[in-house]
Amino acid sequence: MTTTYHVSDLAALFNAAFLPTENTILCGGYSEPVYLPATNKYPHHRICFTQDYFRSALHEIAHWCVAGKVRRQLLDYGYWYFPDGRDQAQQEAFEAVEVKPQSYEWLLSLSAGHPFEVSLDNLSGTAVPDRFAFTEKVILQTLTLFSDESAQLPDRLATFCQQLQKKYHQPALTRQRVVQEGRRLLDRIDPKRAVHQFKGVLPCNDFVLA
Repeated sequence: MTTTYHVSDLAALFNAAFLPTENTILCGGYSEPVYLPATNKYPHHRICFTQDYFRSALHEIAHWCVAGKVRRQLLDYGYWYFPDGRDQAQQEAFEAVEVKPQSYEWLLSLSAGHPFEVSLDNLSGTAVPDRFAFTEKVILQTLTLFSDESAQLPDRLATFCQQLQKKYHQPALTRQRVVQEGRRLLDRIDPKRAVHQFKGVLPCNDFVLA
């Protein structure tokens, strides 16, 4: 049975979980994503995602889960975003700050059963991203949140992953599942490179970097 994803459901789930505790709402329909802290005119913090895109909403929720209490008082968490058109140095800086949010986004996607791939588009830039290598970094960052026995997720991320799992009937997150799904991500990008990466490694084992 195919799951249908509606951002209205996602927003309702998020707002029920975090409006009472964090004074934060999720809202779509924007031409560009942005985080807007509360003001006198708008009493709630707003996570604004692009149009009605489910994945954009998950990505912005991930950034919110990364941001600490001080940064959540600042427009777009006080960060400046390198737009499309990045050179090599800018692309490397972009990837360095995106690893953690995209690892969180991946866990949210797994919890919803929603497709995921890393975001690295730089269509008009001179730098050509290595999608396979960046995906590896995202996977390895994600694995730092898991012990052999259980997940050690930050509170807000853990709360919303659990809400998504309940809504979309997905299993709990485990280290073994992250490893298995990570291998699938890499295999979809470059099967030959993935085979070389895991040569001699049993399917149940962790990643071993070349």
